Amino acid sequence: MSHLKIYLSDSLNPYLNLATEEWIFHNLDPGSQVLFLWRNQETVVIGRNQNPWSECNLAKMNEDQIQLARRTTGGGAVYHDLGNSNFTFLSPKESYRKENNIQIILDALKSFGIYGEASGRNDLLIPFADGARKFSGSAYRESRDRAFHHGTLLLHADLNRLVQYLTPNPKKLQAKGTESVRSRVINLNEVAQPEYAHLGHELIVEAMVRTFQKFYGARAEIEFLNMDSLKEIPELRKQFENLSSWEWLYGKTLEFNLKLDGYLTMGFFDFHFKIDEGVIKELQINTDCLYPDLVETITSQLRGQNFKTKRIQETFESIISEYPDHRMGLQEIAGWLCSEVEI
Repeated sequence: MSHLKIYLSDSLNPYLNLATEEWIFHNLDPGSQVLFLWRNQETVVIGRNQNPWSECNLAKMNEDQIQLARRTTGGGAVYHDLGNSNFTFLSPKESYRKENNIQIILDALKSFGIYGEASGRNDLLIPFADGARKFSGSAYRESRDRAFHHGTLLLHADLNRLVQYLTPNPKKLQAKGTESVRSRVINLNEVAQPEYAHLGHELIVEAMVRTFQKFYGARAEIEFLNMDSLKEIPELRKQFENLSSWEWLYGKTLEFNLKLDGYLTMGFFDFHFKIDEGVIKELQINTDCLYPDLVETITSQLRGQNFKTKRIQETFESIISEYPDHRMGLQEIAGWLCSEVEI
């Protein structure tokens, strides 16, 4: 009989919940069967090798106060809100079977009159006459002695907002890494029995806990986690600090090239950036501006800076102190660049 452990998150903080996954994977007994259930406040979660500038509309996310998070696993970008429930399974590698986890999920959904099926990839679907709709995507990870499987369930997510934030602003950007593949999706409350038309996280948690224990034929030890857990579990706090850092969210981005151009008071500016790990490695500016020394100063001082609004603003403040007669024009360039950088 397997030792069962269930963690339930009382927090909506995406960095705590993703940190909990890391803590579970690295620190818990690999001989246990573990289930972690959680949900996030409004967040776009990208895969380990994705580029936030090419995947997301960062400006719209900032405007609407949508957070960005990066997983340690692969896969595409997803949007989380309170209409999403998320699951994480940890199993001993020797006994791990993805089909077991899928069966637990599908059995839980049958409680609400929902009959889903697994696709050939990593998705769970509802079949329709005109084609299947996706309600869950998954990612996987293994080490020497343990296997990890996590994913999301669409319950009553705002699918219109998903499209807003996962559609990047049109830019002349060439990026390396993994791009998301968009699928036809559906919320589970649309296909649940009428009495479950308001299907929510709490009901899913109850059903998943029940079917997890039934599948393994044992009672599980259940523990609740929240922000106070960071004080109690040093390893969890360390993971939280890493996954919420700028270096992880943006600095882990593979090299990409970005072209920005615009007509400004001081002339036409055509910026060619090479960004690697969130840092401006190379910059070339083509312009008809009448002040070549000023353009060279902008170019040299932006090189080596983090590709984010605060650093660009600070850099231009330094340039303005050298060229006070061009304050208005430099402020315009800085404002334009910051609106395009988006973070």
